Amino acid sequence: MATIGLIGAGHIGSQVARLAVSHGYDVVISNSRGPDTLSDLVKELGPRARAGTPEEAARAGDVVVVSVPLKNYRQVPVEPLAGKVVIDTNNYYPQRDGHIPELDNESTTTAELLQTHLPSSKVVKAFNHIYAAQLTTDGRPAGTPNRRGLAIAGDDANAKRTVTHLLDEFGFDTVDAGPLKEGWRIQRDTPGYGPRRTADELRQDLAAARRYADM
Repeated sequence: MATIGLIGAGHIGSQVARLAVSHGYDVVISNSRGPDTLSDLVKELGPRARAGTPEEAARAGDVVVVSVPLKNYRQVPVEPLAGKVVIDTNNYYPQRDGHIPELDNESTTTAELLQTHLPSSKVVKAFNHIYAAQLTTDGRPAGTPNRRGLAIAGDDANAKRTVTHLLDEFGFDTVDAGPLKEGWRIQRDTPGYGPRRTADELRQDLAAARRYADM
């Protein structure tokens, strides 16, 4: 894995790009407004970064991070992501995204929506429960006491191993929440959403999570 593609260059996407470049990866970043709007970020990131369209980021990335407002997930290109590991950072905010019935009734999860849209990709939920600014400040070397944990969820074991390795490089322990359908355990308003947690603390948070209907 040498290149990380980013579809969406907002708070989370830009921070993941900074992490990737600082750990020796090339990045291709994109947004909905066009490559020219990313010139300042590319200049900051340096020679390992370039801007492109979402399709170009999808084709270039060995792993591709999708970090767009959830309401726009259907705009993510499908064909160039076939067979690839896709990291889904999205969260559901009805006031921003509008109401999505299958999320309101909790019959699916945000990452499962993206997986349905990308049937040939290997979607892994990650980076959705940490404040963006902390991505570049909270990482610590493996074995550091009280190292921060981040949760993932996914249906493909090899894809989860890839993301676990990436998180470790970036300075975080990984807590596997299980398949994509368990991703609700780290959605907004759950105990682990937002605060800094060690891996053990995060496991407790995942176990304590309750469905919205039960809150």
